Amino acid sequence: MEANTAPRHIAIIMDGNGRWARRQGLPRLRGHQAGADRLEEIMRAAREMGVKYLTLYAFSKENWQRPAEEVHFLMKLLSSYLDNKLPDLKKNNIVFNAIGDLKDMPEEVQLKLERNIRETEHNTGLMVNFAFSYSSRWELTEACRVIARKTAEGLLKAEDICEQTVSDHLCTARIPDPDLLIRTSGEMRISNFLLWQISYAELYVTEKCWPEFTKDELQAAILDYQKRERRFGRTEPEKAGQTP
Repeated sequence: MEANTAPRHIAIIMDGNGRWARRQGLPRLRGHQAGADRLEEIMRAAREMGVKYLTLYAFSKENWQRPAEEVHFLMKLLSSYLDNKLPDLKKNNIVFNAIGDLKDMPEEVQLKLERNIRETEHNTGLMVNFAFSYSSRWELTEACRVIARKTAEGLLKAEDICEQTVSDHLCTARIPDPDLLIRTSGEMRISNFLLWQISYAELYVTEKCWPEFTKDELQAAILDYQKRERRFGRTEPEKAGQTP
């Protein structure tokens, strides 16, 4: 695989931890631990394959509705992960970022997220964006509120609002839109993830659950992506600058 043909930005809906655990005859919480353990391999593989941005759907706003025991476990797991993996992030020149309604997170986790962002912000390698307490509808609603407020204050003119204005007010304002969206566990839905940003992303769904999504699985997704013709609404002759 040639790095210069890899998608610049890959987004992944990491689904299937619980189902994987059930199939192994394990408690559901063990699936979340296995899913966390899978992260390092995928981040390393993404770097090796030339990916510049990796956005991972880790915890949605809807996930707060899960049983309290499971949510508590996930927050403790995240807190430990943020501590244990910070040295690796620095060593591997990875930029850590978090998007979502982060004020929903426990205060301890918020502080650790801020620390990891701050201590890796000058790195120059792969940027990994973790989506925590994220909802695309929440994100778009918040963007509309800010734009409306700026318009009311005279900082924006209504006639000047365009697609770029909206993009500039999203969590991903400084990040290019995903080229490829991967969903694990075979589910055929987007689940309220990056609805604006994936308008022209290529979609790839695998039956593999997230804990079994290996480097080889990532490579297969990228190879599939490389075979596709991205036209962005144009015909092939138009894309090539020719007359249809």
